[in-house]
Amino acid sequence: MTPIPGSGLAKGLAVTLRTMTRKSVTAQYPDVLPELPPRSRGVIGLFEENCTVCMLCARECPDWCIYIDSHKETVPAAAPGGRERSRNVLDRFAIDFSLCMYCGICIEVCPFDALFWSPEFEYAETDIHELTHERDKLREWMWTVPAPPPLDPGAEEPKEVAAARKAAEKLAAAEAAEAAAAAETPATPDPPGPGPATGPGPGPASGPGPASGEGGPA
Repeated sequence: MTPIPGSGLAKGLAVTLRTMTRKSVTAQYPDVLPELPPRSRGVIGLFEENCTVCMLCARECPDWCIYIDSHKETVPAAAPGGRERSRNVLDRFAIDFSLCMYCGICIEVCPFDALFWSPEFEYAETDIHELTHERDKLREWMWTVPAPPPLDPGAEEPKEVAAARKAAEKLAAAEAAEAAAAAETPATPDPPGPGPATGPGPGPASGPGPASGEGGPA
């Protein structure tokens, strides 16, 4: 079917007319911050207490934008005669966001949940060299990470939560059993103490005294 001449122009003008009749909405940024989805990829927050310096994030990063420095410390033995252990201590954790492509591989491969996505996006700089942010800044962004969404009502309970709940229930049952056993045990009466002596005791002195009629005054 041969198109009618000028039909494309008419469709374009119709779209323009519909847009002209709609009310325009202006985002009042930066006075009003936008409501971002909870899974927005803004920056990466670091929870350094969970970091074991395993270097998995730095090795798997396709852009090599993660810089980690650490040193080893010797941990004394927990018990006498035990062996000393060594552990890695984090000295530096920095991310160059001028190279980061926000793929999220570092967050996925972290085995100890030390990296999280934050919806924070206001970190522009005038100098590209200042886009390398150290661990102090990454830790500040950690507190902007939203809480995880609630589980589906029909979802299976996480294994970690189930194990912790069973351990708490077992401990509470043991404490309740101990308290019940202590309440049922009768109190043992105290043995009777020594009473007053009933045997013959020393009486008044009956030694020889002055004989009657002797040694008296004349």
